[in-house]
Amino acid sequence: MTTPDDATLRDDGLAPPRDVGRVLLIACGALAREILAVKESRGWEHMALACLPAILHNTPDKIVPAVRAAVAKHKASYDKIFVVYADCGTGGQLKAACDEMGVEMVEGPHCYSFYEGNAAFAAREEVTSFFLTDFLCRQFDAFVVKPLGLDRHPELRDMYFGNYEKLVYQAQIRDSALEDKAKACADYLGLAYEYRFTGYGDLEISLAAQA
Repeated sequence: MTTPDDATLRDDGLAPPRDVGRVLLIACGALAREILAVKESRGWEHMALACLPAILHNTPDKIVPAVRAAVAKHKASYDKIFVVYADCGTGGQLKAACDEMGVEMVEGPHCYSFYEGNAAFAAREEVTSFFLTDFLCRQFDAFVVKPLGLDRHPELRDMYFGNYEKLVYQAQIRDSALEDKAKACADYLGLAYEYRFTGYGDLEISLAAQA
């Protein structure tokens, strides 16, 4: 499967291929590249991928209805469905919905946690850190700058980020251009910078358990 560009994954998501696979992964569009990379490296041709628009993360109340609709649409066509979302700001509602629908989902509060490894992330207790993944680094303007109005009102930066101390870039792949951009994002927000190569963390472990 060819990975769509980030703008498509952000606004439209990704439809599953027709009549391909026995297991359907219903995921956030922000995870598409990573899931496809893991699928290819492991040879999991029996797994198909559908992605909801990544921009739903800016309105978490819309995630649960969107996942419900996707499961209802595709459940009859696959032997198994696995929801590749963490809680993602739904306050436990997504887990409750998945339990009700009889489907499993990724464990963890958000993707920053499962990329780091849920246990390791919890142990750090980094309440004053702001996180970027590869996708969010590439889409920084769409997910941070514009939604917060910083492009129009840069004076709001310290109001939003005054309680943060550093920006942590969790890199899934090694890419010097992305690292340079992440440093620029940290400078833009007035935060210290830390780079961590996480790879795919618990995401790959969770997918392997379903495969």
